[in-house]
Amino acid sequence: MIQTTPVSPGPQAKYSYLALGDSYTIGQSVPADQSFPYQLQKKLQMNDRPVGEPFIIARTGWTCDDLMSSINAQVKAGDQYQLVTLLIGVNDQYRGYNIKDYPARFKALLQKAVSLAGNNPQNVIVVSIPDYGATPYGAGSAAAIGKEIDAYNAINKTISEELLVNYVNITDISRMGLSDPELVARDDLHPSGKMYGLWIDRILPVAIKILK
Repeated sequence: MIQTTPVSPGPQAKYSYLALGDSYTIGQSVPADQSFPYQLQKKLQMNDRPVGEPFIIARTGWTCDDLMSSINAQVKAGDQYQLVTLLIGVNDQYRGYNIKDYPARFKALLQKAVSLAGNNPQNVIVVSIPDYGATPYGAGSAAAIGKEIDAYNAINKTISEELLVNYVNITDISRMGLSDPELVARDDLHPSGKMYGLWIDRILPVAIKILK
């Protein structure tokens, strides 16, 4: 599910899409076509935005530093994308890293994302971090997890606004997981394809506007 080289958009594709992140970007525990990048690609195509197969740089468990190292290893000089999404930070929280280190790490990643989007911040979408406390896996520490996720999201939203990047909040959707089991994957931790579809309802209008 992790591509190591950019995929050619193909003869019918006009736009290229780079998806950066962790397990939430690869769609851990759901079929690849149910991950949010692939659902977004499909919906964009249905809205007359011919997007090629997403180039995904993501892996379960990745922190900000892991993602930055992989971007530097996989992206070639001069590579450019018409659409870039970034969702990162949950594993920095999960591993108990000092939140004071997150702003600099996230900002560096977002600046990298902007550079890969033709240096146009309006071609980038930051997706907020889901709250895994609202899953069977995290329910025992739901309050503490939710508070920390909110703190991380306050940081990435502020930095997104500072850099004039689009920001889409899906955290409230993730908190529906305990009330609707169909929104959680079989591993009792990650979103299901159905939940990713709810994310797309919010991400899609922004992406359509980007791909004029």
